[in-house]
Amino acid sequence: MADTSDFRNGLIIKYKNDPYVITEFQHVKPGKGGAFVRTTLKNMKTGKVLDNTFRSGESVEVIRVERRKYQFLYKESAGFVLMDNETYEQMTVQEDLFGAGADYLKEGTEVELLVDGQDQIISAEVPIFVFLKVTETEPGFKGDTANSALKPAKLETGVKVQVPLFINEGDVLKIDTRTGGYVERVKN
Repeated sequence: MADTSDFRNGLIIKYKNDPYVITEFQHVKPGKGGAFVRTTLKNMKTGKVLDNTFRSGESVEVIRVERRKYQFLYKESAGFVLMDNETYEQMTVQEDLFGAGADYLKEGTEVELLVDGQDQIISAEVPIFVFLKVTETEPGFKGDTANSALKPAKLETGVKVQVPLFINEGDVLKIDTRTGGYVERVKN
């Protein structure tokens, strides 16, 4: 068991029988009354964010997690099939663990799974940046650069993003999986 003095950003605790990660915390010592810790917690299963206040010194259960690297192989009806990079064992993981990042996974992408002490998968993380090829987009016209106009483009995973007018079919783009936005065009 740990207490509030052990809080730090990124610490995973058990709160209301669910794993929560501390995204922000602040120790407050008012002039009157006891000290407390104000926190922002994010549920690792649902993604729901909540604010909570703990009394200073209150005990909390810390969840020890292990990060394991896996390679995304393919998608099937039961979920995503991943391969352990060390043992080459394959496993199927539910798609909802990846959240919005699931739309940007292509074969061969390396992902990280957060696993607790009982080998239960808490969450899955995709890389922050992925490189995807444009499969469909309208052609851009010379002189259309007066303002920062955007057009839709369909990427090789099937996801659509807004891109600048100079992007053409076959271009490889760097995409931010957190926002789903275009970052830059990558030179081949």
